[in-house]
Amino acid sequence: MALLKSGWLWRQTTVLKRWKLNWCDIWIDGSFVFYKSDSRRDFMQRISLKTTCVDVRSGFECTGVSPPESHPRDNLLVVLLADGSTVNLCANSEDEMIAWKLTIVDTKRNPLFTYDPYDDSYQAVPVNSHHTIYITPGAGPGTHQVVVQRDPFDGVAEQLALGLLAGMAAGAAMRSFLWMPFLFC
Repeated sequence: MALLKSGWLWRQTTVLKRWKLNWCDIWIDGSFVFYKSDSRRDFMQRISLKTTCVDVRSGFECTGVSPPESHPRDNLLVVLLADGSTVNLCANSEDEMIAWKLTIVDTKRNPLFTYDPYDDSYQAVPVNSHHTIYITPGAGPGTHQVVVQRDPFDGVAEQLALGLLAGMAAGAAMRSFLWMPFLFC
């Protein structure tokens, strides 16, 4: 699975509201994963941006959040989730905060990608009412298996058209054979 962005971000804890420095990864399937270190061994939290992210606010839009010491308010980033909770983040610079915000918004908006090992490429899978997508955890953090189940009625129109065409051809051939006994009398 491809990694879109990774780096250090300050994350505010939910209970004591303390700021802790975490290694963060955004994966191509929309997973926003937090680790204790950049070795990616101590998994802390995973957020699915495609399904749970409602809005992303930055800078002075972040009301009610105070940045960590020695960081300006311009570096704040708040991810609003569907259940009403928030993930408060702070980057080391304003440029880094803008890069994280753009990556989160693009990941939330863009379609899901699947990896094709035979072509060594990623293919976009548009998420609509004709596909059912199951994402199951894989062997370790950040790895997932994506199963796309197609609509069983997809392609019915093509099969119906081919059946009508074959029926018309068979009918035309049999009609000519039915007149044959009258021609020899």
